[in-house]
Amino acid sequence: MRLSDCHNFHDFRRLAQKRLPGPIFNYIDGGADDEVTLRRNSAAFEACDLVPNILRGVSDVDLSVTVMGQKLDLPVYLSPTALQRLFHHQGERATAAAAEAYGTLFGVSSLGTVSMEELAKKHRNPQVYQFYFHKDRGLNRAMMEQAKRAGIQVMMLTVDSITGGNRERDLRTGFAIPFRLTLGGLLQFAIKPAWGLNYVTHEKFSLPQLDAHIDMKGDTLTIGRYFTEMLDPAMTWDDVARMAAEWGGPFCLKGVMSADDARRAADIGCAGIVLSNHGGRQLDGSRTGFDQLDEVVQAVGDRLDVMMDGGIQRGTHVLKALSLGAKAVGLGRYYLFPLAAAGQAGIERALQQMKAEIVRDMRLMGARRVADLGKGNLRWR
Repeated sequence: MRLSDCHNFHDFRRLAQKRLPGPIFNYIDGGADDEVTLRRNSAAFEACDLVPNILRGVSDVDLSVTVMGQKLDLPVYLSPTALQRLFHHQGERATAAAAEAYGTLFGVSSLGTVSMEELAKKHRNPQVYQFYFHKDRGLNRAMMEQAKRAGIQVMMLTVDSITGGNRERDLRTGFAIPFRLTLGGLLQFAIKPAWGLNYVTHEKFSLPQLDAHIDMKGDTLTIGRYFTEMLDPAMTWDDVARMAAEWGGPFCLKGVMSADDARRAADIGCAGIVLSNHGGRQLDGSRTGFDQLDEVVQAVGDRLDVMMDGGIQRGTHVLKALSLGAKAVGLGRYYLFPLAAAGQAGIERALQQMKAEIVRDMRLMGARRVADLGKGNLRWR
């Protein structure tokens, strides 16, 4: 199977599975507990049908949107995700370049493997910096200052990860940073020697966003311990309000799910929220972003920009979210599998397919621009 054989999300997933050692593939692919929410994220779209309009003169389709003051050529963006150079040696460099080629936004994670400064210097498309709330308030301030110096416009605080989810696939393989693999996990690496060769012949793995502030090297602090020991489960709305005020620019909360919390986010001056259950990787049994979208847009859509992520595999999924009032839709595994399969070329092929699907679907819906979509286009089973 080659990149040219990949025509949809599932093809890219299969190619990534062929190329990655099992523990790394399962780290991307897996969710928490019984993975009920992981499956629901995509299945939720199936309960909603599109109702097309005809004869609307849709030869030209404009996909551009403005989100938190950032102008995007596409209504989809590449969500911040961790550890990308484990999946392919290009890592976030591929993600940023592909996003720039398609004129959209990308996120850089606190657990990213390329520095936000390097990416900000090299690429002109908007980027957001995604970070976590630490017990050490000075560390939080230092990380925001670092982002300011890099020229980052939008801060995105993840609020659904005050403790790590129970990801049993990782427990079975021993996946951790640094690696503490089980025997079965080690065997999975042994049968994918090309990945190992690639890994050792490229730049040494690091976490530059955190390395400046925390010793993440060696055995001193695994990613799991980072979540359990350094992040602050006592974080409150007052803490976040202070951070948003200190930042002074567009501030976004990722992981909001309830309308009440969305109102609180608007009250403290957030420019945007992302309805997200962390790709089904945190609280299993939680609602999907798509299922909550209408309720939240009705509550705060006139006060801040509402986005959603989770389970997006098709252009029609994006149209359904936009029809309910999402300003833009975040992609996660949708671009991580192509990254793992083929680096920048993989992500660009996936984005080209997503763009083509959205344009085709907009024409079939009789919509010339995103603003033409609305709840009237939808019916629920």
